[in-house]
Amino acid sequence: MYCLWLALSLPITMEDFNEDIQSACGILKKGGIILYPTDTIWGIGCDATNEEAVQRVFNLKRRADHKAMLVLIDSPAKLNTYVSEVPDMAWGLTELTEKPLTIIYPGGKNLAHSLLGEDHSIGIRITNELFSQKLCERFRKPLVSTSANISERPSPSSFDEISEEVKRGVDYIVRYRRNEKVKSKPSGIIRLGIDNSIQIVRK
Repeated sequence: MYCLWLALSLPITMEDFNEDIQSACGILKKGGIILYPTDTIWGIGCDATNEEAVQRVFNLKRRADHKAMLVLIDSPAKLNTYVSEVPDMAWGLTELTEKPLTIIYPGGKNLAHSLLGEDHSIGIRITNELFSQKLCERFRKPLVSTSANISERPSPSSFDEISEEVKRGVDYIVRYRRNEKVKSKPSGIIRLGIDNSIQIVRK
């Protein structure tokens, strides 16, 4: 395993930030998995179009592969690339929401098959957080984002709460935001139908 951990240091400079992005992209392009900060809690991530990488994430989390994982993108303009038909209501929701919101869309496409639900739905969140947004932009592909924990164990709300087992299981740990003590929370989740019906999954 090509694990490339960076030593923790503060404050992080813009040069450090860019090196972090570059290193994470290098690992992702090789099919590796990373531990990275998102607009909600820290996540385990990989190339969402790479089936083998996605399976590695399922294995690390010891999660049944029928339990779909969500993906992050950096812009609403990319929704049509990964959703067969975006419900009209989605555009307003993505522009108006002030808090992180994951939307489950019908008809996911151009993604690893194991990320899709049994009905081929896919959960997508448009991230506005600096690191994950820049990473998606630079990588030019969607990223898997799943909580940095083993399945059935509590989701960590900060980097310090992530288990050593998870840290050892990834190929790269992002340096940015490791020292933050603010407790983060998962996003809200809604399911949209083609007919613009809404089901609230998690507030």
